[in-house]
Amino acid sequence: MAILPGAEPFNHDGSDAAVLLCHGFTSTAKSMRPWGEYLAERGFTVRVPLLPGHGTTWQEMNQTRWEDWYACVDKEFRELHQTCERVVVGGLSMGGTLALKLAQEHGPRISGLILVNPAVKSEDPRIRLLPVLQHLVPSLGAIGNDVKKEGVTEQAYTRNPLKALNSQLVAWHTVVRDLPEVTQPVLLLRSTQDHVLPASSSALVLSRISSRDVTEILLEDSYHVATIDNDAPRIFDESAKFIERITQT
Repeated sequence: MAILPGAEPFNHDGSDAAVLLCHGFTSTAKSMRPWGEYLAERGFTVRVPLLPGHGTTWQEMNQTRWEDWYACVDKEFRELHQTCERVVVGGLSMGGTLALKLAQEHGPRISGLILVNPAVKSEDPRIRLLPVLQHLVPSLGAIGNDVKKEGVTEQAYTRNPLKALNSQLVAWHTVVRDLPEVTQPVLLLRSTQDHVLPASSSALVLSRISSRDVTEILLEDSYHVATIDNDAPRIFDESAKFIERITQT
C-alpha cells in the first residue's frame, strides 16, 4: 500500500554516534523528521523508521500489533549497533514505549534514552473497555495532531484502530513491569499541557527506572506532539547536548 506523502522514513549516515527516533501511535515519521534532520546536521547517524501499519490507512494498522512495531525498531537498532560505536534511542509517546522496551532488551548496548511524553499509562476510563470493544467496532475517533502551533500536522490517522490500540496496552503492561531494568542515562521531556496522556505516565517511568543519570525538562508551550510544536527547538538542542555528553564519555 502506498505511503502518504511526507510520512516516509528518514535516514542519514554520519558519525559513529547514532540516534534512532521512534514515532508515536497512528503517527508517521513526519513527526520526528525535523528532529532527525537537526541531529543529522550535527553530524550524527540518524534513523527515523516508519512503523508497520502507519502512514497508510488505519484499516491496515488494525492488522498490526505492538510486536510488529517493536520488531521494526529492534531491526533498526541492531543494524545501527553493527556499524556505530554508540546508539541513543529517542521516542515520542508510543515511540517512548518502544524505546524503553529496547533499553530493557539490549541493556548497555544502548547508550541512552530520550523520551518525549512517553506512553505507558492512561487515565481514560474507556481504556478498560478495550478488550471487549475491539471485537465490536473496528475504530473510534482519535485524538491525533495534538499540536499547539497553528498549521502543523503529524499526519496521524483520524480514527483509532481498536485492535491495534488494545495491543499497545499489552505492551504497556510488559514495559511497566520491566521498568526497573532500565539503567541507561535518560532525558525525559514532558509537555505541561497534554490532551493525549496524563502527567502520571511520565511520572510512572521516572519512579520505576533504575537509571541514575536522569534529567526531566518541562515543555511549557507545546501539546502532546511536542517534536513539531513550539518547544521543538528546545527538544532538539537539549537532545543534541545530551547525546554529545553521553557518547563522548
